[in-house]
Amino acid sequence: MKMQAKIDWQQGMAFRASLDGHEFTIDGTPEAGGRELGPRPKGLTLVSLAGCTGMDVISILGKMRVPVKSFRVETEALLADEHPKKFLEIKVTYVFAGPGIDPVLLQKAIALSEEKYCGVRATLAPAVAFRHEIILNSETVPG
Repeated sequence: MKMQAKIDWQQGMAFRASLDGHEFTIDGTPEAGGRELGPRPKGLTLVSLAGCTGMDVISILGKMRVPVKSFRVETEALLADEHPKKFLEIKVTYVFAGPGIDPVLLQKAIALSEEKYCGVRATLAPAVAFRHEIILNSETVPG
């Protein structure tokens, strides 16, 4: 299996990206010569991680027939101060809402994503430290 993405330079630090038939712009900060025309590549890595684990978790919970009303994945990264300013640690917060949800099933679905299915996380680990938090109906699930 292969994946392909390409970027074409526009001007300054802006590039037009093509991925899976979709096009979007990536750009740098004004301090780096960009004009804020789109997200930056490192941030897209966080979006990729959130999307990968989020799709895993919602798919697994669907198979478990867990009645999720709403679901959000938040990511927060600690970056190195010096170049290359790589990811040192990423916190993933899984936020769920819905009546009658068993937190044990949430923990199981997240563990399956983290340990078996999420290719983005597997690509980043073990070079990046990971931790997660689960919030269910506005309450932190002890873990």
